[in-house]
Amino acid sequence: MTVSWRSRPKLFRICLLLCATGVSGLFQLQPLKSNVLQGSDARFNATVQGNWQFMTWTFQEILVLSFFSNGDITSSKEQFSARFCSGGDTSCVEFSIHNVSRNESGPVICIVLGGRSETAQLEVQERGTVNIKGENVTVIQGQQVEFLCVTSAWYPTPTVSWTWNGQAVNSSLYNTSSMADGDTFNSTSVLKFQAESNTTVECRATVQALTNPESSSVFLVVVPKPPDWTVLIAVVLSFGGSALLALLIIGIIFCYKRRKEKQTNYQDEMSKRVRTQSQLSVVNAAGQGVYENTGYVSEDQTSVAPSEHTDSGFWQPIGSNVNEVPVYSIHVANDYDNTVDQSGFRKHRHVTIV
Repeated sequence: MTVSWRSRPKLFRICLLLCATGVSGLFQLQPLKSNVLQGSDARFNATVQGNWQFMTWTFQEILVLSFFSNGDITSSKEQFSARFCSGGDTSCVEFSIHNVSRNESGPVICIVLGGRSETAQLEVQERGTVNIKGENVTVIQGQQVEFLCVTSAWYPTPTVSWTWNGQAVNSSLYNTSSMADGDTFNSTSVLKFQAESNTTVECRATVQALTNPESSSVFLVVVPKPPDWTVLIAVVLSFGGSALLALLIIGIIFCYKRRKEKQTNYQDEMSKRVRTQSQLSVVNAAGQGVYENTGYVSEDQTSVAPSEHTDSGFWQPIGSNVNEVPVYSIHVANDYDNTVDQSGFRKHRHVTIV
């Protein structure tokens, strides 16, 4: 039976008198700290061992409810109620505060007949939203990926965590920061890791009053990375470059030798030509410098035949006396000058001196 304070104005004074009397046995209040979500109900259990007659409940330093051992209730508001615990155990009373709001956090005090009291603390929390920015992501295996999780309108600051495929992510892989937004808090959390396989990535946010955290998830699709040709290309280019360099050096040496051989052959050919020309010049010079001395008379000959001519080319009169003409020897000297000009051609000249 519930009795209002207005209909029974003398009841409060009677309760105060009854509370002054003694109570035997153990008195316990649980929980000593209750975290509940805004809009839900807060419940406290008071257990009294032994005989008791009367208890009161005070919330935020205001007496809001009285409960008698026979089940009678006196409440200041419909927001507050009390009953025996489950099973009709008269030694346990459950006190409830319905539809709590953020401004109703504070102490809850239960006083049992005889002056024994226990105090519990009520904290009203607020559940906000959580969202991973973006949609499902497709990346190449081994690529670094980054996810951003945003929470809004929480009280107090929520605890943010990440999971992949249902397994908790090491906290070293993500960073979380929070800031106040009026009387609530917003948070951002950034997760970075190297993609290896298809993964369901989930961001979770919770406060103590939540039985199950709020969450948001996306799916990470990982495709195999293409073959890495970088090393092979580098090796091929290295060997190719070395081979080309070697071929270039060999080609330069070969061309140099060929040119050297051509120069040598050309010089030999020109030398042969020079020697041939010189020999021909000597022969021609010798042929031109030797002629018949028609004026020559041997020691045992004192005259020449009438048909013979003199060395001057005139006919000698028959019967004329011919003096003995000394024979002069002819010396032919050839002086050769061989020079090679800048174009590689050899110039030569020869001088024949008689």
